[in-house]
Amino acid sequence: MFRLSKKSDYGLIALKHLAQHNEESISAREIAAQYHIPAELLAKVLQRLVRKGLLVSQQGINGGYVLAKDPASISIVDVVEALEGPISITPCERGDDCQQLQMCSVRDPLLKIKAKVVRVLGDTSIYELATS
Repeated sequence: MFRLSKKSDYGLIALKHLAQHNEESISAREIAAQYHIPAELLAKVLQRLVRKGLLVSQQGINGGYVLAKDPASISIVDVVEALEGPISITPCERGDDCQQLQMCSVRDPLLKIKAKVVRVLGDTSIYELATS
C-alpha cells in the first residue's frame, strides 16, 4: 500500500497553511495548534523543509516560516522527497535484498506505476492544495 508518512502529511498541511497566508510569517506552534499536530515534530519537519529550500525561517518577535518559492512551483513530490527521500513502491528499488529479483515478473510493471504516481504528485502543486 502506498501511504504518506506522518512527516509528509504534516509537511503538506503546513505548506498549504503557509500558502493560504502567503508572505505572512507563521510559527510552528501556531500551525501545530490549529491542526492538532505535535509541535516538536512539526518544528523538525519545518526545519528540514528549510534545509531543502522549500521554506524560509525568520527569527525575532514576528518570526516563523514563509514559503521560499511561489506555491505554484512547489509540488507534492518536492515535499515528500524532501522529507522522505526518493519515492519507492517496492523494497527492491531501495537496494534491499530480494530473493525473487531474478525471477520477478512484477518489478517492471510496478516501476511504471510508480512513474505515474510520481508524475501525478509532481504535477500537483501546493497552490492547488491551498485553493481546493
